Amino acid sequence: MPPMLDGFETLRIARGGVTLNVRRAGQGEPLLLLHGHPQTHAMWHRVAPQLAQRFQLVLMDLRGYGDSGRPAAGDGSAAYAKREMALDAIEVMRQLGHERFQVLAHDRGARVAHRLALDHPAGAERLLLLDIAPTLAMYRHTSEAFARAYWHWFFLIQPPPLPEALIGSDPVRYVRSVMGARHAGLAAFAPAALAEYERCAAIAGTPEAICADYRASAGIDLQHDQQDLDAGRRLAQPLRVLWGEHGAVGRSFDVPALWQSYASQFTGRSLPCGHYIAEEAPALLLEEILTFFRSTP
Repeated sequence: MPPMLDGFETLRIARGGVTLNVRRAGQGEPLLLLHGHPQTHAMWHRVAPQLAQRFQLVLMDLRGYGDSGRPAAGDGSAAYAKREMALDAIEVMRQLGHERFQVLAHDRGARVAHRLALDHPAGAERLLLLDIAPTLAMYRHTSEAFARAYWHWFFLIQPPPLPEALIGSDPVRYVRSVMGARHAGLAAFAPAALAEYERCAAIAGTPEAICADYRASAGIDLQHDQQDLDAGRRLAQPLRVLWGEHGAVGRSFDVPALWQSYASQFTGRSLPCGHYIAEEAPALLLEEILTFFRSTP
């Protein structure tokens, strides 16, 4: 585990045969933190210690990432549908005694949080999502600039076993290629955190799990999103979205316009950073968190 989270308790919580790696610390209102790709819960290390003074924090590794389990993908990568991953989060929070909680999530974790809030509106109280637009809208409005910046979206969904084989041949190189090509380069990441991402990428089954995550997003997740749109279901919770002004999402999409069509209570703005907001602009993110979420003084 990364030394910067030494004070956090480590738990293992199982759901449906998948063991989920969970870290916990703090007191107060429950706040769930979900990470992005190709990272782990360690991505929160620059904000989590301060947040633990105001919240009961729960950090978890998504299935397929970090030290959580890597189940077989199944037909259509259904085991990695965001609906399944949202159920993981619901089960973790319930086992910890939290039927209702707030959610802070980045990248892939933010897509899980979006699904969680739609499927379990009584559980998710407020959402703060980092550097994403709705998945369905992003696929439908993809531009050349976005495709070049987010090449891995289209690489990872190719039929097996080619993407898995290429990642598995040098997982560290894959992590550094994806993360280092963004606005701030690899200098944005603490050495211990980067080492953690690299360690977990090398765990057996990671290439298969990562590909399944993205294949689900380009398949079954789009079906679920379209069903919600057709039924007129929108996010009812207060939603705040932050995006990096130097990131591909903010440059390629009208983020506020897209989210306003998916949520009833949207606010948001860009921050002067790239994609990895929690590591590039932690002080600004902390201000946003403490303003948006209910906390214990």
